[in-house]
Amino acid sequence: MGYCSRSRAIELIRGGRVQVNGAIERDPEFPVRLDRDRIAADGKTISAEANVYLMLNKPRGVITTASDEKGRKTVYASIGRQLPWVAPVGRLDKASEGLLLLTNDSEWASRITAPETHLDKTYHVQIHAMADAALIETLKKGVRCEDGELLRVKRAEILRHGEKNSWLVIILEEGKNRQIRRIFQALRVEVLRLVRVSIGPLTLGELPKGDYRPLTAKEKQALDMAMERGN
Repeated sequence: MGYCSRSRAIELIRGGRVQVNGAIERDPEFPVRLDRDRIAADGKTISAEANVYLMLNKPRGVITTASDEKGRKTVYASIGRQLPWVAPVGRLDKASEGLLLLTNDSEWASRITAPETHLDKTYHVQIHAMADAALIETLKKGVRCEDGELLRVKRAEILRHGEKNSWLVIILEEGKNRQIRRIFQALRVEVLRLVRVSIGPLTLGELPKGDYRPLTAKEKQALDMAMERGN
């Protein structure tokens, strides 16, 4: 219903702060009929929020969470308080930048991040090395990380070279935790910048760093169609 995150909802329910038709319900799996049952949190009736779908150009140094015990800046500093509750769709680590989706439609968010959806995520990655065909082939074949996990990319190509570094285009089908950074760490190659530029057919475009905007109806439809096709 767009009131809060699933984890927060479980806390509220188990804490006895949620009522269904006037009775406290402590089971997060308790079934309700949204068209009939009255749900309240802390005595206040909850009504479904309109679905919100946003894209944010996440700056470097900002963490993808609602709050931080260390007081670090979060992505919510970019969107302010005037919007309904929204949550990030997946994550970008603190040092990473670029396209981040936020929504209060938790079912849609789960589909975006689900491995079986096969939705490509495209990154521009600057490394402190001169990339060559051998490196590209290694990325495609896979790299065994220190924990023994084999990580590979779906596609990779050289975007451009500098004097001492290179920019690569890397496409992931299933984004595991810090996947690109872990691959290059295993290869003893330093990642200088990591920017997500697209999710499926949705591209970051010219959205300024730190700014956000709603998805257009056409963009939302294109993402939904891509998930149905599995690409």
